[in-house]
Amino acid sequence: MREYVVVFLVAAAVTYLLTVVAREIAVRTGAVAKVRDRDVHAEPVPYLGGLAMLGGLFAAFLVARELPFLATSPPWVFEDSLSVLLAGAVVCAVGVLDDIFDLDALTKFGGQVVAVGLLVYSGIQFKYFFGRDGSQLALDATQGALLTAVIVLATVNAVNFIDGLDGLAAGVIGISAMAFFLFCYQLTVANEVTRATTGALLSAALAGACVGFLVHNFHPARLFMGDSGSMLLGLVLSASTMTVTTQFFPTDISQGMGGTRASLMPMLLPLAVPILILIVPLADLLLAVVRRTAAGRSPFAPDKQHLHHRLLEIGHSHRRAVVIMWLWAGLIGFGTVAASLFDDDRVWFGIGGAFVLTVGLTFVVPFLPHWGRRPRPAATLPDAAPEAVPGAD
Repeated sequence: MREYVVVFLVAAAVTYLLTVVAREIAVRTGAVAKVRDRDVHAEPVPYLGGLAMLGGLFAAFLVARELPFLATSPPWVFEDSLSVLLAGAVVCAVGVLDDIFDLDALTKFGGQVVAVGLLVYSGIQFKYFFGRDGSQLALDATQGALLTAVIVLATVNAVNFIDGLDGLAAGVIGISAMAFFLFCYQLTVANEVTRATTGALLSAALAGACVGFLVHNFHPARLFMGDSGSMLLGLVLSASTMTVTTQFFPTDISQGMGGTRASLMPMLLPLAVPILILIVPLADLLLAVVRRTAAGRSPFAPDKQHLHHRLLEIGHSHRRAVVIMWLWAGLIGFGTVAASLFDDDRVWFGIGGAFVLTVGLTFVVPFLPHWGRRPRPAATLPDAAPEAVPGAD
């Protein structure tokens, strides 16, 4: 655990320091979010925060290779981690080009597909599922690659969709990464195997990178992550969840679960973990696609009806809307992990209590004296869609 804390701190510190460099590069290259009537920020804010986070991730990876315990881990831990980071560098590069030159949606999607191809080529993909009776359902190369592409591409674009308020995407992904780290680490404890896994290493580094960036990105933001950051975060976290299914046997996963859920989890885990931990951005993505296509518009057409904009409309301030979205991400992420790992009624009581508290903060606080405020007029709400303004927070 201590070495994972070091990984977390290195990623946070390096990201924090590199943010200054990324900001200077953004200013010099013109990668700046200009002020418009519909935006929150009152002055131009540079993009390219993804460059700082990518540097923090690679720094944490290099330091981890030299730590006494992690350095003795099986070779596939660092091989798979490097493959994920290289794929992340590809989408980050595409995002940088988009932040500077405003690429069209098809070109960005092509870059995401290339990154997924790199993951598949490196062996980071779904290969099999396990049934309740321990039987194995093997996927052929094409099936595994297609399923991997669907999960990664959905996550990448979901994170891009929620990147609409200062600190929102970095906070949600940081919380999700912490929840997934807990899941990976507890699996190794329950099965009494080595604590060194690709999922734990990447999620610890990713959480640190998000925390280091949030210092500069929380409202009022001095730097936006841009598409370079949102696509990087989505790819690294979704790819990290896949490594669990290739680095643990089904019996290991079952032994890490509690009670009657054990027979179902080996079958459901590969798809359940990334979907449930990232349910907040994925739900926002799904609602946006349904809403826009039902209106006869493109799924990538901008609007002002994302979840965070609805929080602003009912009277939350910018910061409080972001914190509430963090609470929902934490409730679902940590709740999913706790419910899958621990067979205890107290866990469910805790989740229920947290749910009631979060609902109250979401829908009651805006109407309390001294806590609520008047909703903003619709014309002054920020543009909901970072897909229209790539990387806008």
